[in-house]
Amino acid sequence: MISPFTRYIGFGQRALAFVADLLWLTPLVLILSYVICGQFECVELELPQNLKIHPLLDQIQWQAILIEDILPALVVLWFWMAYAATPGKLLIDSRIVDAETGKPITFKQGILRYLGYFVSAFGLGLGFLWVIWDERKQGWHDKIAKTVVILHDEANVPLYQLEKYYR
Repeated sequence: MISPFTRYIGFGQRALAFVADLLWLTPLVLILSYVICGQFECVELELPQNLKIHPLLDQIQWQAILIEDILPALVVLWFWMAYAATPGKLLIDSRIVDAETGKPITFKQGILRYLGYFVSAFGLGLGFLWVIWDERKQGWHDKIAKTVVILHDEANVPLYQLEKYYR
């Protein structure tokens, strides 16, 4: 539940969590690329003649899109749905929750949040930097998905304060 005592995670801790996530996700993608494509970066996949549908589709690098774009998105979404955080956010004891209720995010919110990363990155990352100035420490991707990143450990709030709030 979101209360006046909820602590939102700021830019510095979120940047640290992002770096921690890069440290496990990047090697995963590189290893899968090597196992599937035989090198650390997948190149254009040649389709058999009988599968060629359109000349433009023949040029799409399906393996690269699958391994370097879709797979990381699915892994991150899985972590958000299963743990309400990626390993980096778990490391800093934070969770991604619905901004209004404080409950776990829905799959739709997860998709919107992930797609919102691209919006946040647009314009030299201003959407990520927005966390610095926002009252609830929301980036544009959080605002799009109606999510917040909060400190998971509510034990830092004295019980007498919680008792007053919940009466």
